[in-house]
Amino acid sequence: MTSNSVPRAETKSGRIYDVLREDLLNGEFKAGEKLAISNLRTLYNVGLSPLREALNRLAASGLLEQEDQRGFRVPKLSRKELEDIVNLRIELEQMAVTKALENGDADWESRLLAAGHRLKRAAVDKTLPIHEWEALHSHFHEVLLSSCQSTWMIRFIHQLHEQFDRYRRRAPRNPDVRSTLDEQHDLMVKYALERDTAAISQLVREHILLSSQVALASCE
Repeated sequence: MTSNSVPRAETKSGRIYDVLREDLLNGEFKAGEKLAISNLRTLYNVGLSPLREALNRLAASGLLEQEDQRGFRVPKLSRKELEDIVNLRIELEQMAVTKALENGDADWESRLLAAGHRLKRAAVDKTLPIHEWEALHSHFHEVLLSSCQSTWMIRFIHQLHEQFDRYRRRAPRNPDVRSTLDEQHDLMVKYALERDTAAISQLVREHILLSSQVALASCE
């Protein structure tokens, strides 16, 4: 669990938000667990005001549940909820990637190639900390969809990714599935540059479904 002190008063709220968000996504707290503010203040060495601000932001994003006059609780895991998240991801991301290929320019292609290259290098680097791979992975998917020209679609997809990651990061790692997912990332770059909307739309669906097979293990 990330229990480092939070530096500089002006960054305390944002810093504790980032640290708590990662700990929640990584399953450092049990699903359904009630969070005692006094314990969190000690664990993260942070004051009450920035902690409450961070907790409120996390509740607004759906990573915490706020209980009237009773504090905050980690959301429970539900197979039904995960299936709903997966279906929505497929629908929205297929729409977004199609629009991204239609609207993408040379700058988008360059950014996608760079993001894909960094992710590919990270996939074979056994010394790379998992949180750095997670950041590169998220960045790749953000760049892929970034030229879809729909701020709201990107916003909804980001929220679905966060909710999906609550399940995926808690599940046991599967090296065989991870290898296939890495290969699919390479193919996404290929199809994107070729502007093959049919191929990449189908691949996005397969990619999400394969990743969800791993995530479902967190519900068992």
